[in-house]
Amino acid sequence: MGQTDFRFGGASGVAVAKSKAASVDDAVAELAAQLPSDGLALILVFLSPSYDPDRFIAEISRQFDDTEVCGCTTAGELAPDGWDENSVVALAFSRADFSAVVRPIFNLDSFRVEDGRRIGSELRHELLRATPEVERGSPFGLVLIDGLCRREEAVMSAIYASLDDIPVVGGSAGDGLRFEKTFVFFDGKAHSNAALLILLNTSLPFRVFKCDNFEPQAQKMVVTEADIENRTVRELNAEPAAQEYSRVVGIMDAKLDPFSFASHPVLVRVGGAYYARSIQRVEPDGSLHFFCAIDEGMVLTAATSRSLVGAARETFADIRDQIGDVSLYIGFECLLRRLDAEQHQLARDMSELYRQNRVVGFHTYGEQFGSMHVNQTFTGVAIGRRTS
Repeated sequence: MGQTDFRFGGASGVAVAKSKAASVDDAVAELAAQLPSDGLALILVFLSPSYDPDRFIAEISRQFDDTEVCGCTTAGELAPDGWDENSVVALAFSRADFSAVVRPIFNLDSFRVEDGRRIGSELRHELLRATPEVERGSPFGLVLIDGLCRREEAVMSAIYASLDDIPVVGGSAGDGLRFEKTFVFFDGKAHSNAALLILLNTSLPFRVFKCDNFEPQAQKMVVTEADIENRTVRELNAEPAAQEYSRVVGIMDAKLDPFSFASHPVLVRVGGAYYARSIQRVEPDGSLHFFCAIDEGMVLTAATSRSLVGAARETFADIRDQIGDVSLYIGFECLLRRLDAEQHQLARDMSELYRQNRVVGFHTYGEQFGSMHVNQTFTGVAIGRRTS
């Protein structure tokens, strides 16, 4: 349930609610009881796939018929009281502190770069028109996208190029551990094969962030055969992919499963920085199916882990140093980070750390940061407190 200190107050422009009610009707009623009913610029909802997505978005949109309601399905929820599952969390943005505009991108299987650039440019100008000049602060963007569309890289690259350096973060919608169908919510309906670009302007201090806990090692693997369209690697170093991956990361005697991949990601180097490229599953023929785009000739670097808890704690401390007290972190965290924490008995510690720092969001099938689509990362935006 929501807590009163998460409601609109003298310093915070975002109210937060949560429900674990069994039915859609009861969940919507509980959220409505916790959130302000008016003065809202936008509502975001992150919904467990245990609920019917079509019924849920229709009902909550009727409940808040004067406010745009957006969101997506999840692979777990980052709730006000910590990590959760089989729940729904909602964030309501005050019109006094935020202006917001939203644009859907449908039919991602036929997405064209020029369409993404046009949409980004149009929405950026729409945000300027929606924000009175005397009230303008600074904008940031959120992207929610079908987590099974395999178009995240193209969408993010096109959008980011059109936004005139507006910082952007986001997450790929989830479906628990089923990987069957994911949804984004817009205009009272649940959509697959779609994405949402949300731009918000606020006078509150904020920072976008990216946190991971991996360091590159000397061992390298080159993708020597791949099905690029389906993100499947058949050969690494001219050897069967699963076999060579197991040898390089040192798990030859273990069965490859989501926990193996969570503990042993691979990295790619882009612009002098390393980004995780996580494996979703091993196929019956020994090929590896990735969450992110891959290409033949791509060099994959083995990684070693730092402390999940320590890396997150350092990120929170850095942000506080930059913007002062933080009222809320809107977070997008890879499902594999949760699995890694569970495997190493760190889930309770991570959940408590997120509760203490007021992280609200969801576990994802992939994360967005700037023009990049990444894995095994925690991205988001920290919202500071009103200074006067």
